[in-house]
Amino acid sequence: MKRLTSLVFYLAAGIILSPSLAAQDSSLYNKNEVFDPTFLMQPGTEFRSANGAPGPRYWQNVASYNIHATLDEKDTVLKGDVTINYTNNSPDELKYLWLQLDQNLFEPDSRGAATTLVSGDRFDVKGYKKGGYHIGTVSIIYKGKSYKIEPVITDTRMQLRLPFAVKPHGDKINIKINYWFSIPEYGADRMGRLYTKNGAIYQLAQWYPRMCVFDAVSGWNTLPYMGLGEFYCEYGDFDYYVTVPADMIVAGSGELQNPAEVLTPVQIKRLNEARHSDSTVLIVKEDEVGLRSTRPTQKGMLTWHFKMHNTRDVSWTASKAFIWDAARVNFPSGRKGIAMAVYPVESEGYDKYGRSTQYLKQSIEFYSKDYFEYPWNSAVVVAGVALGMEYPGIVFCSYKIGKASLWHDVTHEIGHNWFPMIVGSDERSYMWMDEGLNTFINGYASNAFNKGEYGDTTNTTILRMARVMKLAKDPLMTPPESMSLGDYGQYYSKTAVALNVLRNSVIGADRFDFAFKTYINRWAFKHPQPIDFFRTMNDAAGENLNWFWKEWFYETWKLDQAVKDVQYVNDKPAEGALITIINLQKMALPVTVKITEENGNTQLLNLPVNVWQRGADWTFKCNTTSKIKSVVLDPGEVLPDIDRKNNKWQSQ
Repeated sequence: MKRLTSLVFYLAAGIILSPSLAAQDSSLYNKNEVFDPTFLMQPGTEFRSANGAPGPRYWQNVASYNIHATLDEKDTVLKGDVTINYTNNSPDELKYLWLQLDQNLFEPDSRGAATTLVSGDRFDVKGYKKGGYHIGTVSIIYKGKSYKIEPVITDTRMQLRLPFAVKPHGDKINIKINYWFSIPEYGADRMGRLYTKNGAIYQLAQWYPRMCVFDAVSGWNTLPYMGLGEFYCEYGDFDYYVTVPADMIVAGSGELQNPAEVLTPVQIKRLNEARHSDSTVLIVKEDEVGLRSTRPTQKGMLTWHFKMHNTRDVSWTASKAFIWDAARVNFPSGRKGIAMAVYPVESEGYDKYGRSTQYLKQSIEFYSKDYFEYPWNSAVVVAGVALGMEYPGIVFCSYKIGKASLWHDVTHEIGHNWFPMIVGSDERSYMWMDEGLNTFINGYASNAFNKGEYGDTTNTTILRMARVMKLAKDPLMTPPESMSLGDYGQYYSKTAVALNVLRNSVIGADRFDFAFKTYINRWAFKHPQPIDFFRTMNDAAGENLNWFWKEWFYETWKLDQAVKDVQYVNDKPAEGALITIINLQKMALPVTVKITEENGNTQLLNLPVNVWQRGADWTFKCNTTSKIKSVVLDPGEVLPDIDRKNNKWQSQ
């Protein structure tokens, strides 16, 4: 009865209602929740400034690695030893050290196995009965003296309790660990082994014990590795040696140091040609796979030596099944690099991995030009068992895919070399900081590649996001292990949509791009937190966007803008119209209004988000010369509005 009474009142008053609003109860919008002046108001510190930049006393520790590993193909085992040169730049003394043992995820009783759904998922870690690290001796060298340490291992973490304290402000310690592990066939979609007709492809990742991050935010970051949540690593230099059967080709992060020992003169010549060619050059051709002539020797083992500087991780692959090709990468500074691909004959062909080197090359060139120059000299894409996984200078993609799917996989995985390999965010806690920011830049790379051959369909993504936002249970700030498994795709798509809305509908491309690049430059090779991103964007764009960060990242709010009513001033269209819009849901965004008059005149008005600071309703005057035929909100459909039926008003 109450709804009927209200409708009679509006009709009697001569107010023209949008038909779908006649049955609308009320708005859920609360201006004080959105424009909360206390949100993100923690003071800056000497370590992290209030403007989002590293503070004057910002520090981070350094972990450099020397690794020797041997692939035992008969037993599918990797045996190794690692020496970690660790520098404590913090203001704290360290009486114990924490390391990550990611392979322990594959132990049958790991936390990751215990929390995997019975039905399984992409990051399934069940079913491998002999996984996990076998740690041999652990020793440390400090001030020239050697100590044997008995490690304390808990799931995917290892603590080394020291008989002394590592001093602050630059003190150093060396840690040496002997280890081995069985290589899982399917390593939670991050590594493993694929059997092809010409031999197994080994993708080796999380293949050595590595330091946990010690920072000024959480101290030791010891969250366990459970599958979905990825990694948080210190930066340092890597010098590593991998010994494999002599008939295998190895590709790895960083630059090969001993080509004359592991390659033939023909392969070295072809690699040099590739370094000077924008077209793809074959290093090992399809009809050469498995031939004795492709290896310096077919007997015994060969050791491949790689180095990579100022990186947070390294990974590698080995197989006798590889076709190998390469091409030159051109950097904005004039420096040259090389992009490569290794893949089995099952993945050969123009519509498959035959273009993968070009996908890699042109992605690196795009991201280097538009965001930050790629700091290393080589990169490689590997076709194997992993659907899609990234490491510095090397990416793993599924051997099954081709065409657009392969392009999007390659550009996404190499895009991760910007987030989080260059901008070193904490993936294990804040998955959106790497997946989402990377997905955002991937869309622009897709539009740029080959005149939009695999272009990003932004509007389709926006409309799909509106449907997703209707159902989302968890906000983006939810840690990966707490995120509903049906929702974790939000880390990618919702973040990317949010940044596109911010860039294109809130502050504009110029201010956004300047602020975004400022964030990358401030935090390259450092460890930003979410607040550092938010504050840098605020500061460099010159806009308090706290309302935006709250509604997109901390809440699951939805957007529903609607036309409420249209009246003419003094009932005369020639004197203008008063248009009232309403925010029916809890999210606030700017408003674009398209007004079409009966005489054919059209207007496009842009109202800032500030119109919602006073409440859920906003009335504005539009200068008209004839009756209005229609009023449409968001005519370009660039906002994730969950109900577009009420976006349009038409005269009766």
